[in-house]
Amino acid sequence: MPSTPRRKQAQRPSPEPATPTAPLRVAFVPGATPDKWARAWRDRSPVRLVLVPVEEEEQRAVLDDGRADMVLARLPIGGQDADLFCIPLYEELPVVVVGLDHPASVLDELTAADLAEEQFVLGPPVGLEPAVDQLDFPPMTPREAVEVAASGTGVVVLPMSVARLHHRKDVVHRVVTDLPTTRMALAWHRDRDDETTQAFVGVVRGRTARSSRG
Repeated sequence: MPSTPRRKQAQRPSPEPATPTAPLRVAFVPGATPDKWARAWRDRSPVRLVLVPVEEEEQRAVLDDGRADMVLARLPIGGQDADLFCIPLYEELPVVVVGLDHPASVLDELTAADLAEEQFVLGPPVGLEPAVDQLDFPPMTPREAVEVAASGTGVVVLPMSVARLHHRKDVVHRVVTDLPTTRMALAWHRDRDDETTQAFVGVVRGRTARSSRG
């Protein structure tokens, strides 16, 4: 008997490879500490998180030029803030950084009046009017300014987190009680507001994995 021809089995189409999800890039300025939020994010989200350190003067540009999706910034951010979402997070105390031989080094805290006759390496802070003419210091970074303060040539007023970041054995920092605080914030472009962005906002605001957006 002639054999019955076998029926060809229809081949299933191969599944298309999954499109990799773009990472979430979060920039942060010196003194910001995104580590606890990064740990929480990695515990609950499959989206890869990339932390991007930037200098404070770049905190707006890093959003505008696409190097980051969000930024932990120090207010004010600058530019046209109307096109940004911005969540204020916490305040930072102002401190003065002085050399170990400076009279302020033995005090627990100071007022702006205590600093009126000082030379300010990064310029006088907002809320303080010097009583003496200021030296013409060249532009410098906070780290360089702390080095100058260590030499005794001047003092530098910084947010406490930045002073701690650049701490040296030959300087101390003391809180200045009546100067304005600075505020940290999380910012991102309005046209970048999507599910991933809001998920990170939830982490920063302390919502649990089961919490709904609100």
